[in-house]
Parts: sequence; C-alpha cells; structure tokens
Amino acid sequence: MSPTEFLQIILMAAAWGGSFLFLRMTVGEFGAVPLIAMRVTIAALVLLPGILLNPAWREQFRHNFFKLLLLGAFNAALPFSLFAHATLYVTAGFASIINATAPLFTAFLAWLWLRERPTLLRVAGLVTGFSGVVLLVGGVPSTQSGALLATAGAFLASLCYGVAANFVKTELAGVHAWVTTGGSLVFAALLLLPLSLWQWPEQSPSMHSWLAVVLLAVLCTSIPNIYYFRLVISAGPTRAMAVAFLIPVFGMLWGALLLDETVTLAMLGGCSVILLGTALVGGFTSRRLR
Repeated sequence: MSPTEFLQIILMAAAWGGSFLFLRMTVGEFGAVPLIAMRVTIAALVLLPGILLNPAWREQFRHNFFKLLLLGAFNAALPFSLFAHATLYVTAGFASIINATAPLFTAFLAWLWLRERPTLLRVAGLVTGFSGVVLLVGGVPSTQSGALLATAGAFLASLCYGVAANFVKTELAGVHAWVTTGGSLVFAALLLLPLSLWQWPEQSPSMHSWLAVVLLAVLCTSIPNIYYFRLVISAGPTRAMAVAFLIPVFGMLWGALLLDETVTLAMLGGCSVILLGTALVGGFTSRRLR
C-alpha cells in the first residue's frame, strides 16, 4: 500500500468516524429512514452533474444500471439506515466499533465469492475478530430494550458492506469510481425517498440538524466514497477495508470530545480484539508471521 493510499485511508477514517457523530446529532429529529434518504439524496446531487456532463461516465452509468442499483441497496440504503437506527440506542463510538467488523465479513465473503484461499492466520483472525464481537455485545452501553436489536442491525450493516466491497471488485472493476459512487447513491435515494415521505417527522427538523445532514452527505459520503471505491479496485476489497482500523478511533474520539460520550472498558476491549482479528484477516501483520 502506497503512502498516498495510506493517507487516503486516514482521511476516510476521520470522515466516516465523524459520520456516526452526525447520525447521533440528527437521527432523533429526522428518524432513521428520512435522515438517510436526505443523506444519500444530497450526496447524489453533488456527484450526479459530473456523470451527466461526462459522455464516457454517462455510458458507464447506462450500461451498469442494475448493478449500480444493487450496490446502492447494499452499500448505502440498507447499511446507512441500519446504522442510523442503531445510534438511537447506542453511542457513536460503539456504533463505529461495530463498523470495524466489516473487513471480517469482507474477507469471509471473498473466500466464498472470489475463491480466495484462506490461510491459517486468516482463519485465526476470523475467530479472534468474532470473539471481539461477543465481548462487545456483552457490554452494550444502553439499558433500552431495543439496544440489542439495534446492535444486531448494525452488524447486519457491516455484512452489507462486505457484500458491496466484493461486488464492486467482481462486477464494477472497469467503472470509474465517480460513477460507482454517484450512481449507487442515486439509486439509494430512489429506494429510500418514497419510504421517507411516509415516515417524515411531524415537526420539521431544525436548521442545525439540516446543516449536519449536509455535512454528513458531502464530507462523510460523496467525497470519501470516491476514494474508497478507487482503493477497492487498486488494492482489493480486503485491503481497502483497512480503513475500518481507524474508524473506531475517530468515532470514539469525536463522540467523547463533542457529545461527551463515555468510552467503556468493554468498548475498548472489544475494539482491540476486533481490530487484532481484522489485522490478521487483512494481512496487515508482519510477513514473518504469515
């Protein structure tokens, strides 16, 4: 992985760690589905002009219509909504730790889907990572009755990211990252907007929340996703998911600094074990250990 790719991963992690902060700030006023509908709609509107103005990109969009629809469902509409719902019950930092399981699902699906041959070290990584999941779930930082169900939904969202990463590698490798990002967000918006109108809050969200949604859409969705899909193609889905290493760090940092969230020992312990497992699965350990 080049220094440029590593820098991109750090910036993506900072942005995506911040997305959990914005979710916590706004989901109470919008509701999960309306919030994510606005997130993907604004993000799509930022990127769509670039696709329409570029003949080659327009052609890629037209030829990959159905594939972009599937990607929009599995990389945006479903996981974004599940994580937004989860932040109604758990902290931003806790949700960001669950997001760190995405590389585990990505690697597991790559073995099944891409026929990547599993090594003993990577099998150990999966076992370690999911042990961290058990430790994390045992310390769900909420007494609300819906917390465990919301946590399960967040893990399902991470599984969706694993599906999406492998799908991009196998089905959209020749498509420009701008088209992959913008096209998938367009279809995510089309999927969610009808449902969001039905669930729209009776009381209009505040201007403060609308500003947070705009920042969530532009800084945490449109821009980082372009770089992410480029990494999936150049470095592979498992290595591109290295960004998940740092998302919990930024998620807990932003939550503690800006929302006064508490970082528990269970969160730190579960996060550490999950990241260790992810390092083994993704092959980010020393070559001498392989």
